[in-house]
Amino acid sequence: MLYVCLFFFSSEMLKNQTMVTEFLLLGFLLGPRIQMLLFGLFSLFYVFTLLGNRAILGLISLDSRLRTPMYFFLSYLAIVDITYACSTVPQMLMNLLHPAKPISFAGCMTQTFLFLSFAHTECLLLVLMSYDRYVAICHPLRYSVIMTWRVCITLAITSWMCGSLLALVHVSLILRLPFCGPHEINHFFCEILSVLRLACADTWLNQVVIFAACVFILVGPLCLMLVSYSHMLAAILRIQFGEGHRKTFSTCSSHLCMMGLFFGSAIVLYMAPKSRHPEEQQKVLFLVYSFFNLMLNPLIYSLRNVEVKGALRRALCKESHS
Repeated sequence: MLYVCLFFFSSEMLKNQTMVTEFLLLGFLLGPRIQMLLFGLFSLFYVFTLLGNRAILGLISLDSRLRTPMYFFLSYLAIVDITYACSTVPQMLMNLLHPAKPISFAGCMTQTFLFLSFAHTECLLLVLMSYDRYVAICHPLRYSVIMTWRVCITLAITSWMCGSLLALVHVSLILRLPFCGPHEINHFFCEILSVLRLACADTWLNQVVIFAACVFILVGPLCLMLVSYSHMLAAILRIQFGEGHRKTFSTCSSHLCMMGLFFGSAIVLYMAPKSRHPEEQQKVLFLVYSFFNLMLNPLIYSLRNVEVKGALRRALCKESHS
């Protein structure tokens, strides 16, 4: 429904306000050899991202032991990561092969909406995952009562709806702006800040909404996750010793590193003053925030898990026996 509303609204706004029919994506301003090298490297990362997340989905769907709330959220994260990557990475790879590739105004707005929608959803989903682990570790006797399937599905749908509605607000505010040139976006896809630089009108309201959204989507969730993990670590220190301590601290530290990488780079990119980060540096920050994080998620959140490793071994043994 949100995508239908976006289509009709963008069509109407295109008729009324904009004089631009397409944008030119400049991509990476590098030499041909370096661009080909990056194309090969990023293609491998993209394939690894898709295969890793699809492997997680396959294991969870095949192994009945993994049908728990924790793995429900992990499977949802895998789906979001796949769609998140597909909304931006193919365009980036095309730009590396064919620099300065044009994209229609409607296509650009659709890409911006999809990227923001999946990015917002991922931020909220990471909070839900940390809450699930918090309940499992700090309130194990009440876990089955609190994290019912109805609650899990409701939380997952709510995160998607909030992410999509917030993305719709951003795109609606962009569509009210006139774009009278230049038409060159200094990025490898229609990233919201790069698009706003081309508007020939005051974007103060857009910047305020972006900052407020960052507080809600980035700073708030990060604080909640830090509180959750601090409570989890305190609970673990009271009940575990020896090898259990090392494994738990290893898992928590890797999760915290991923949180710092994902939320930290996004906060720097969208909340720091513009003058602090030139456009080329912002492209690198965006790669860290949206691309490398998607590639590492299957390793950090799933494939290092003992139960997932066991499910993978069982699947491989069944395949060998058959």
